[in-house]
Amino acid sequence: MASQLSFTGFAWRNLWRRRLRTLLTLVGITMGIGAFVALVGFSRAFEHEWLRMYTSSGIDIAVVQSNLLSSSIDESLSAKISAVPDVAEVAPMIFNLIDLTPEVNALVYGWRANSYELDSLTILSGRRFHDGAPEILLGDLLASSLGKKPGDIVPILGTNFTVTGIYHGGTALEAGAVIMPLDQMQIVAGMEGKVTAFHVKLRPLPAGETQDEYVKRVSAALESMLPNARAVPAAERAANNQLVGLAHSVAWGTSAIALLIGILGIANTMAMSVFERTREIGILRALGWKGRHVILLVLTEATALGFAGGLLGIGVGWGALRLLSTLPQTASIVSASVSPLHLLESLLIAIASGLLAGAYPAWRGARLSPVEALRYE
Repeated sequence: MASQLSFTGFAWRNLWRRRLRTLLTLVGITMGIGAFVALVGFSRAFEHEWLRMYTSSGIDIAVVQSNLLSSSIDESLSAKISAVPDVAEVAPMIFNLIDLTPEVNALVYGWRANSYELDSLTILSGRRFHDGAPEILLGDLLASSLGKKPGDIVPILGTNFTVTGIYHGGTALEAGAVIMPLDQMQIVAGMEGKVTAFHVKLRPLPAGETQDEYVKRVSAALESMLPNARAVPAAERAANNQLVGLAHSVAWGTSAIALLIGILGIANTMAMSVFERTREIGILRALGWKGRHVILLVLTEATALGFAGGLLGIGVGWGALRLLSTLPQTASIVSASVSPLHLLESLLIAIASGLLAGAYPAWRGARLSPVEALRYE
């Protein structure tokens, strides 16, 4: 019966004697896990920043068009929403991702000058904008990237806007954003009379109801009154707006392709390993090794590659995420963060990838006849 030490020794010897192939295989799985850590971590941090922004602004519900990915709803519905007894304030808004320069893009929000969402911001210099004027506020992070101060001009989609103030926001989505009067945003975006959403702030929680029950009840009342719209709790809106959805799709799609390449690399390495060691496996089988021992040996090697590649990939992904958070094109969108749960998930995916890649080579090795294997040259 083979001992665990024997499995470890055989596995290590095989991986070490084909060092170049092992290294190339590690590079493949490292790139796959690195992409997963960086891209999926980026998209999740992006979603988290949206939720933080909604929470800090006091937004409870977002009223949007039924089709969330292309929401465009009549601004005139603001009065009907305000008439609901549990609604404290309504803030119609538009947002979009716009290129400000060839190197810098940013979220641009269209708010009314009296929107309660402005109350959560701290004006560091200058003043707020006025409705009806081509004026903007710049987040401090974006102002630093652009080198702008109050009084400067920023061209946006062919229109020159005057910077009236620099503000500090509680999230990267605000600190790296532009805020302009809603009517001006409607003009530059070609959405006269339309808004992306209504951000609804509710009155204080009634006695005898939980916050979730309260939000769901008011959401249902709003939807019954507005048949072509959806009233979405803030947490759900943060996870399902079009920018977050796009970020998630790109992240998972790119990561899946990179992981597939890594899995194929491990599978190729294990298949070649079994092929090259046909005679060795025959000797082991003749000495009493069972098919399950061969399977365990090959899976141990594959798992070791997956585990090592996972650790290296976590390091590469974390480094890439930190880099993305410093680039002008992305720093204004989301802050860098990697949760321990995401790192554990990445390592488990790496190990599972190794097991998956090694399954067929292990099965093939276990089916080798000892007699035929010993005859192999």
